[in-house]
Amino acid sequence: MPLNNADSNQLENFIEAMWLEKGLSENTLSAYRSDLTKFALFLEQQNELDQSLQLIDFNQDVLNQYLANRYDSGLSGRSTSRFLSSLRSLCQYMLRQKIRSDDPVSLLQNPKLPQLLPKTLTESQVIELLNAPKTDDPIQLRDKAMLEVLYATGLRVTELVSLRLDQLSLQQGVVRVTGKGNKERLVPLGEDAVDWVSTFLKQGRTALLKSESDVIFPSKRGVLMTRQTFWHRIKLYSQIANIQSDLSPHTLRHAFATHLLNNGADLRVVQMLLGHSDLSSTQIYTHVATERLQKLVAEHHPRG
Repeated sequence: MPLNNADSNQLENFIEAMWLEKGLSENTLSAYRSDLTKFALFLEQQNELDQSLQLIDFNQDVLNQYLANRYDSGLSGRSTSRFLSSLRSLCQYMLRQKIRSDDPVSLLQNPKLPQLLPKTLTESQVIELLNAPKTDDPIQLRDKAMLEVLYATGLRVTELVSLRLDQLSLQQGVVRVTGKGNKERLVPLGEDAVDWVSTFLKQGRTALLKSESDVIFPSKRGVLMTRQTFWHRIKLYSQIANIQSDLSPHTLRHAFATHLLNNGADLRVVQMLLGHSDLSSTQIYTHVATERLQKLVAEHHPRG
């Protein structure tokens, strides 16, 4: 069922404002749109019960009904927390625009979520994964270079596949990344990543290009690769390397952060390299490192 014109227009105005003001990624904007569209459709269903409600004038009672409906449907607390974050941003936007004078979400707290430790790999598993591509093939040489960069920098997959030639300096050994919120950061590549990217640029990249392009890691069609395509490539190499862990698109990013901390890196340095705006986002990795230290003590201490 399509949204009514008023809600549809209000939602698109909000999404455009979020893009202009905060530079949010397309994935984040898509999540906002999905969450708020479902809520608006719920409001329209309530209108059939003689409640004249829209996004611009919903109240706390109908919001509580919607949250109860989500709970009864078995939706996760993480999903509800994301919805409330989307709705909170919408209400703050409507307050700034003087579209409404109250915020029904302000008194609500997000569901308490269990602390999920990020899935990661051991250092030996990472080496097996990095060695899985056969580098005599242009596509696998590209993948080898991408895996090396991913582990050396902790980039998000979207940041990696979007890299352009003018963001890379092999001479200085750094890459300039535009992350969430349109924030730029310089990240060192490390010698191995520099060597493999250099090899790919000299020996593999031209074989993949169909026309002139500034994309560093083109797809086999010579265009910008999607994050989903690269993720399928990672899963292929994890099978070749016989890695049994259930990988996620962020697995090498998590490994990058965890292995840095395990080897004595400062938490704020890791925060800067990952592009986290808040240190609390990085602190999750201290739990991973602490868990590993506890295992080492248990295994090797005489009274462990």
